[in-house]
Amino acid sequence: MTEAEHSRDAPGDETAELSFLRSPSAIRQRCEAIYARCLRGGSEHWSVDERRIGEVAERVVRISRDAHPDVRRIPYHSRWRHFAAGGGDRVRQLDARLDEATRDERLAARVDLTITSVLLDAGAGPAWKYRDRDGGTYTRSEGLAVASYDLFVSGALSAVPGRAPLRADGEVLRTIDRHTLESRFQVSDENPLVGVDGRATVLRRLGERVSGTPSYFAHPEQPAAPPRVGNLALHLARGASGGELTATAIFRAVLDALAPIWPGRETLAGENLGDVWTHPAIGRVPLHKLSQWLTYSLFEPLEWWGLRVVGVEALTGLAEYRNGGLFVDGEVLVPKHVGVLRDQHEVASDIVVEWRALTVSLLDRTAERMRALLGLSPEELPLARVLEGGTWNAGRAIAAEKRVGGVPPIRLRSDGTVF
Repeated sequence: MTEAEHSRDAPGDETAELSFLRSPSAIRQRCEAIYARCLRGGSEHWSVDERRIGEVAERVVRISRDAHPDVRRIPYHSRWRHFAAGGGDRVRQLDARLDEATRDERLAARVDLTITSVLLDAGAGPAWKYRDRDGGTYTRSEGLAVASYDLFVSGALSAVPGRAPLRADGEVLRTIDRHTLESRFQVSDENPLVGVDGRATVLRRLGERVSGTPSYFAHPEQPAAPPRVGNLALHLARGASGGELTATAIFRAVLDALAPIWPGRETLAGENLGDVWTHPAIGRVPLHKLSQWLTYSLFEPLEWWGLRVVGVEALTGLAEYRNGGLFVDGEVLVPKHVGVLRDQHEVASDIVVEWRALTVSLLDRTAERMRALLGLSPEELPLARVLEGGTWNAGRAIAAEKRVGGVPPIRLRSDGTVF
């Protein structure tokens, strides 16, 4: 049996394969296939030095303990962490504005913000910055978080901004264009933001999906009300069993609800696959970076509403450039030729697909080492907390040690919709 055939051992019809590709187990299986192939020397671009994994895990443990002395209380790697950039308590400010709202309305508004902010978060590039009204200047993920928070609370995404500004309505999102984002995110020739067109396209397509999909985005008890992004959380809450939701159920809902918004992606059974890429030896490799991070970021709003999210350990780590950069800079992932670090690469290239898949597998192995060092179980330290503790911060720190501006080791040609 060839590697490609082995990697396609999910049920054969397209509908079953589509369902499989939208599961955490598919991410792990296909990434492990790439990892095993790399260990056998089958990759033209990467080799793995597993002896270095322990050093990386020890580095991450030190960073985690410094940031979170009680390692049992590491929070989720969530968009909500970034809303505290610069010491600003934007979560409390939002809650104060929602003080008179119903419990459902608070949940919907928080999820309106969460989803739109995460979808705007793909890498900003090294030159962009955002200055808020208090004079704080922010870059990269924190800058995108603050800019998207300001966009949301201004009422710019609401169909009725004068009466109910804290909404993200489908009819408004459908009108977002690059000029709107350039103005709101302070983009100029001197302050360039990577992938503005891609970000605007994703928001417009989100608006179309929200407006046309009542099963997810109409209010469960008020079907005549305008459809909004945050109603997805109300549908999730109504579907909980015994006050519990599994992380996998949230993840599947996110993938199903948002599948059509990703531009220029492969399709299967008439459905957009999103962050899934075809490797010539392995077949389709699902990674779902933004969708999993969005899932992580929904846990807290759902928990604040009163639900218990279980099975968090089923989800994988995120195949993005800070986690992936950690393993390159930590010399676990070793390039086989100079072009890997020298050239700029398309997201769909074999080099990048393999790098991202290897990152997922290495995050699992790093997490195992960390749990052994800390005496914690997978339930106590799932990947959603490992990253926050964590590998993402370690990746940023080691990049800053090695390169001016802390840029990642791999040069990517991004459209603003993947990383």
